Amino acid sequence: MKTKIFIPLLTFLFFNNLISASNVSNNDPEKDKVIIYILKNILTRGHYVKKDMNDDFSKHVYNEFINNLDPSKRYFTQEDLKEFSQFKYQIDDQLKESKIDFYTLVYGRFLEKVDAAKITYKNLLKESFDYTKNETIDLDYEKTPFAKNENALIDHWRKQLKLQILGNIEEKEEQEENKLKEDSTHKKKTFKELEIEARKVVLKNMDDLYVRIDELENSDWYSTFLNSVVSGFGPHTTYMSPRIKSRFDQDMSGKLEGIGARLQKEGMYTKIVELVSGGPAWKQGELESGDIILKVAQGEKEPLDIVGMRLDDAIKFIKGKKGTEVRLTVKKKLDNSIVIISIIRDVVELEETFVKSSIVEKNGKLYGIINLPKFYIDFSDTDNRNATIDMEKEIARLKAQNVEGLIVDLRNNGGGSLKTAIEIGGLFIEKGPIVQVKYRDEEANVKNDTDEKTQWNGPLVVMVNEMSASASEILAAAMQDYGRGVIIGGKQTYGKGTVQNVLPLNYYVKKYPDDLGALKMTIQKFYRINGGSTQIEGVYSDIAMPGRYSYMEYGERDLDGALPWDKVPQAKYTKTNSYENFDNVVYNSKERINKDEKFISINEYAKWLKKNQDDDLYSLNYSSFKQDSDQRQEEAKKFKDIFKFTSNLTFTSPKYELNLFEKDTVLKDKRFAWHENLKKDIYMDEALNVLSELKMRTKQDIVKN
Repeated sequence: MKTKIFIPLLTFLFFNNLISASNVSNNDPEKDKVIIYILKNILTRGHYVKKDMNDDFSKHVYNEFINNLDPSKRYFTQEDLKEFSQFKYQIDDQLKESKIDFYTLVYGRFLEKVDAAKITYKNLLKESFDYTKNETIDLDYEKTPFAKNENALIDHWRKQLKLQILGNIEEKEEQEENKLKEDSTHKKKTFKELEIEARKVVLKNMDDLYVRIDELENSDWYSTFLNSVVSGFGPHTTYMSPRIKSRFDQDMSGKLEGIGARLQKEGMYTKIVELVSGGPAWKQGELESGDIILKVAQGEKEPLDIVGMRLDDAIKFIKGKKGTEVRLTVKKKLDNSIVIISIIRDVVELEETFVKSSIVEKNGKLYGIINLPKFYIDFSDTDNRNATIDMEKEIARLKAQNVEGLIVDLRNNGGGSLKTAIEIGGLFIEKGPIVQVKYRDEEANVKNDTDEKTQWNGPLVVMVNEMSASASEILAAAMQDYGRGVIIGGKQTYGKGTVQNVLPLNYYVKKYPDDLGALKMTIQKFYRINGGSTQIEGVYSDIAMPGRYSYMEYGERDLDGALPWDKVPQAKYTKTNSYENFDNVVYNSKERINKDEKFISINEYAKWLKKNQDDDLYSLNYSSFKQDSDQRQEEAKKFKDIFKFTSNLTFTSPKYELNLFEKDTVLKDKRFAWHENLKKDIYMDEALNVLSELKMRTKQDIVKN
């Protein structure tokens, strides 16, 4: 049993499940039906997996929608489910007729339950709970049944709230202990006083949660329903509303048009969190982090009051086309003065999306490190900046500084454009296949690098982890199959071997006046050039290093409805035979890792994390709660410093970037922080050990072999 928990996770679990929901329509039944009609036709005709919309499909949508609305079992009872079950095997038939009776019933009941919940949690939090009672709560909600009736539901609420309070009390007790250590005259608060404070904190958290829930509209919930439908075809097939589609395009291109500021909701207000380095607001110089935006005017037009407005709606008015003016009425953080700030919108590049590089000296030799966070491209302008162009430039800059080896860091890179993955693979070989792509019911099609130019032909190490997915796996697999580079990182990558295409729904009903959003649909599977799929299996590292996720359930293999692993015939390719000591280098690294006390401790830590992940039972008796928590904290002490590591290496920016720092201090600070993290990165340190040992074959040796 474990008791140390992340209280905000419990409080906001429900809301976080909905933030992906998005604006589809404003209670427009005809539009809702049009979207359903288009989706069912596209999915049944074009999805990689042929799937009948039958009773099994209906059951999936039924369970998925109910669980998406109520993942913590806070709203529906078994009595509700008995009524809902009339549609359990009829949703497929309804969808074929573009009917949404199931959605209407469940959504209507859900709204009633949300209103009732506001009364329930307020009433429960008025009085103290019994913290001496021996009872538990199981947070494995997938296995927990829905409450039998309304009385049982209220008791479920009581347990959830009690757990949150216990966590808050424990945190406050620790704060009191720390105050006493700092000041021996400090009078510690009693348990009763701390409990009252904890209940107030939980009440505020719940109030804040329901303010956000109340901001959601029918369209947001309908989007949740649509995604329950399309998920029946696979975990990576999703409906994207116009708003989410816009965010997707921005994420893929690394660009947006606006003022270049990160915003967040704080109570009733829209607050500036950060200015994007080099963006319009940053250049203008008056707007600062912490400022509150009260009104927004488009040029000389009448300003619009955005106090109390949903954040997404406020952003719509603040963003805008390049070259247009926005006038913000702002309450300044420093002196609470009210000022009007005029900003000319422009294209904003999100620097953290793009390739960046560093240079490090080791044993008298220079090595380059390229971090590629995403395979980005601007689909609306493929000639514009993309990952391939930036990688090619960065390699050229590093070569100009005479680096003798290169690390490409794909850790946490979730993928992106298939096109750029193929092109980047081509930067490291003369020419040849990079990946195989297969549509349903067709033979695999080999995708080649046709450019004989090689941008980098020296030693190469590719870093991956369990979160390297999709396009990252294409690149890593190609380098592994060619023997072009050493793959080092987690035991295996994420295992997403499918390709999605984004299809605007308005393309299918061109005269429809409103934006209907888009469908991101799985249309292909991709395969390594050796014939095996990366689906489920991912890419197994040549050198596996223990990490946090080594024993966790994480990856494609843990997703419901994930496509299976399979294989196709091998493509025609020739291994590069790039290294004369590949096997020895891999062996040496494995020996170092197996003997290294840090890595041994990290492996033990990973096992400990797995043990705690599997334990979902929490005590609601405070003595047991505290006892279990103390035991867990004691266990955690031996892992406190396992990631504390500092190398004797110095990482610096390439020369071209040093010139930028004179004008851009924000970029300078970000790079300094990155370089400091690299210095403390035990995984990067071992990757550099591997890179420094690799010896390239001569051309004569390659010909002989």
